[in-house]
Amino acid sequence: MAPKDFHRTHFHRSRYGRYRGGPDPLAPPVDLSAALDAIGREVMDGGSAQWALREHLRRGSEGMRGLDELREQVMRKRREMLARNNLDGTFAEIKELLDEAVMAERKQLARDLDDDARFAEMQIENLPASPAQAINELSDYDWRSPEAREKYEQIKDLLGREALDQRFAGMKQALEGATDEDKQAITAMLKDLNELLAAHNRGEDTTARFDQFMAKHGQHFPENPRNTEELIDALAKRAAAAQAMYNSLTPEQRAELDQMMQQAFGSPELQSQLGQMDAQLRAARPGLNWDDAQQFSGDEPMGLGQATQALNDIAELEELAEQLSQQYAGADLSDIDLDALARQLGDEAAVDARTLAELEKALTDHGFFKRADDGALRLSPKAMRQLGESIFRDVAKQLSGRPGARDTSRSGALGEATGSSREWEFGDTDPWDVTRTIGNAVLREAGEGTLDPSSGVRIDVGDVEVAETQERTQAAVALLVDASLSMVFEGRWTPMKRTAIALNHLISTRFRGDELALIAFGRQARTIDVGELVALEHNYDDQGTNLHHALLLAQRHFRKHPGAQPVVLIVTDGEPTAHLESGGYPFFSYPPLPQTIGLTIRELDNVSRMGAQITFFRLGDEPRLVDFVDRVARRIGGRVVAPDPDGLGAAVVGDYLRNRR
Repeated sequence: MAPKDFHRTHFHRSRYGRYRGGPDPLAPPVDLSAALDAIGREVMDGGSAQWALREHLRRGSEGMRGLDELREQVMRKRREMLARNNLDGTFAEIKELLDEAVMAERKQLARDLDDDARFAEMQIENLPASPAQAINELSDYDWRSPEAREKYEQIKDLLGREALDQRFAGMKQALEGATDEDKQAITAMLKDLNELLAAHNRGEDTTARFDQFMAKHGQHFPENPRNTEELIDALAKRAAAAQAMYNSLTPEQRAELDQMMQQAFGSPELQSQLGQMDAQLRAARPGLNWDDAQQFSGDEPMGLGQATQALNDIAELEELAEQLSQQYAGADLSDIDLDALARQLGDEAAVDARTLAELEKALTDHGFFKRADDGALRLSPKAMRQLGESIFRDVAKQLSGRPGARDTSRSGALGEATGSSREWEFGDTDPWDVTRTIGNAVLREAGEGTLDPSSGVRIDVGDVEVAETQERTQAAVALLVDASLSMVFEGRWTPMKRTAIALNHLISTRFRGDELALIAFGRQARTIDVGELVALEHNYDDQGTNLHHALLLAQRHFRKHPGAQPVVLIVTDGEPTAHLESGGYPFFSYPPLPQTIGLTIRELDNVSRMGAQITFFRLGDEPRLVDFVDRVARRIGGRVVAPDPDGLGAAVVGDYLRNRR
């Protein structure tokens, strides 16, 4: 075999295109951590977890369009189609053919000198102005000009092909130049189709009839339906679009079209069969948009088939807009027709919608949400841990103070080993974990192929691990956070929650021996866990700053842990305006009464006598607040820190670490 033949036999060309076998197997996984951070921010701002999830899906994220943007693009395309096109295409084409036929006939009659020619001239000259009426009057006219006769036959063929193209996409082109035999075959197909549809609508078993129909006429149905239901699905949407196109015509255009269609293929039988088919399809699929109408206002004319496809596209766009809105009962992202979205906006839009659905499913499947006793969707403990880690990472960056400095990530400061280790960072003073350090070096050199047992092991700085240590002293920490309305109005609500989450994460992961109580105080105070605090919504009817009640709850926490060092961290933006009366009911007054101030100071004294280290984190510069916290701090030997809201988390965590050391 010659070399040339060898290459021809053993090699072939390969063609590459976009992967269409489902989700892209090489696409990166959805970023759950970024989504959870965004959802967590919404929840901390006061929204429910369900609402926050929906908001994230609506807005999307960097590099991924959300439902709102996809819906806007869908509606923009719909508006552009209506503004660009009009429905005059077929009418204009028919009028042009009619004018050409009449002109050719006039020329021929002018050359003919017999009396019959003069009578024909009168008939031609007195044709109605309406093209439809003129076409009907000329149905029995004996054309003298071959060119005129051909133009008139083109009109009848065009009407027939357009009528079929409305119901069967591509028929206009497929039947161009069709013979009488071709037209008879189409009429026979329509008759058999109507009998099949009628049997289906009567509730009969049409399996055998369908198989016979497809064996005889299957070439007209490229969708290759497998049963009668699929056949109806393939035909009904386009038939509904054809009806919507008809509804969109002006009354004058509808009257013209009705008259002209009687001459489709030179016989009213085609229109009769199509009318029966439309009625059968409407009975089988009554829920489609049969009564829709649209207002086209553009300059680009469309033929009947093109207009029907445009109406079909518009109906599909409207369905997509509703699916993307997710505003109907029982809405679910799986409702979005990804194939339709790809057809209308491109494959990238379908990928974005699929990614949103995968994100929602992944967040649920990975256990980031749970149902509360009241049925509401809440962030799960797993979600809270991940959210806490993310927030604490941000706080630690603020604590690092300068570029290049390390995060505050030490588990302890006074040297009791925890049994775990971590990678060495610049500035660490904790002892090396020798076993793990040498093990890391051995594994690295083995991987590099440089391991030589006879010459020892070379330790690189990246191999070094240090032993984590934990302070020996246990602390009982009470974080008192102001949950009054002023925190909401001044933009301090979310920073307050982020601060509590960061401190809770630090204590639960690095100082597990410490005991933290989160106490939120408005008109009255209550001890809550971090999940409840994240989901805490502001109550516009709940006014007051009841620090007195919060301090009582803090003392209860300290009494539960008598061997621990008490630490009180108070985050507030207002002086006390409420207290707890002897009967257990909260009392509110603004300006505050001396009784409220006196009771609050008394409990601060009690906390101080328990040996607590007390720090006020003053948010804002309201004079009465500044005066109150400064005087109290001097009285009890406490500290006052005045951070910006964005720096609140770093201030509280930093103060806790200072107290621990």
